[in-house]
Amino acid sequence: MFGQTSTTTPPPTNERGLEDLDAAALAYAARIEGLPPHRRQEARDDLVRFALPFAGRLARRYRGRGEPLEDLEQVARLGLVNAVDRYDPERGSFTAYAAITIVGEIKRHFRDRTWGVHVPRRLRDLILEVGQATAALTSELSRAPSVAELAERLDTPEEEILAALESAAGYSPASLNAPVGGESSAEFGDLVGESDNALESVDDRVTVSGLLHRLPWRERRILAMRFYGNQTQAEIAARFGISQMHVSRLLSRALTWLRQAMLADTPPPWQNGAAETEPTARTPTPVRDR
Repeated sequence: MFGQTSTTTPPPTNERGLEDLDAAALAYAARIEGLPPHRRQEARDDLVRFALPFAGRLARRYRGRGEPLEDLEQVARLGLVNAVDRYDPERGSFTAYAAITIVGEIKRHFRDRTWGVHVPRRLRDLILEVGQATAALTSELSRAPSVAELAERLDTPEEEILAALESAAGYSPASLNAPVGGESSAEFGDLVGESDNALESVDDRVTVSGLLHRLPWRERRILAMRFYGNQTQAEIAARFGISQMHVSRLLSRALTWLRQAMLADTPPPWQNGAAETEPTARTPTPVRDR
């Protein structure tokens, strides 16, 4: 991206051996005074190249958050270029200005490019701050910080801290096509639910329920014992005091009528004489003394 350094003097460094960006920026501002545009571009490239390690260190602070480090470094370099282009020596330290600009670009990248669901901008910024505060407090306390401790560190209400922690789950939602894991070949989508085939029979079930009330009490009771109580024809026959063959005929006749009624606009009348009613309790016959 940038050509070789055109300066002959070594780049300035501080007492720790790191880049002295403030000195380099001041030298850059003095160097471009009175230069033609193409020479200014060379000086700009030199300053950007000299500050690239600084941008890389800022980018590495955000690694491990779901974004490739290479992408973060590219975003940091873009922020660095913007800082150099907008640099004004009269506004103070270039190092501070560049750090703010680069970190702002990185946060904007996380906010605009990496969320799987929509989260308000203020909440997305707070989530990043909560993550940084959590890392710092974990190091200080040798344990995970509480919500109250995070709220105190960030000077933010606990309700907003809780909202940020809950919303962080929307940063990188799992794909439904991702494997569950282990030796299983199932995917997450297989665990979410499936089509309920019973829904297609809801109309039929409601219709049958209404038609059952049109049957005589005995046939209605026999159908319930056979298909809901899972009783055998012999058990039903013993209950009613009739033969098993008679139970079979009653079941066949009731089922045939139900099928015809289901297919007709108007249910046909029951063809077994007067409908039987549900038996009522009989008054016991008094026994007379002889």
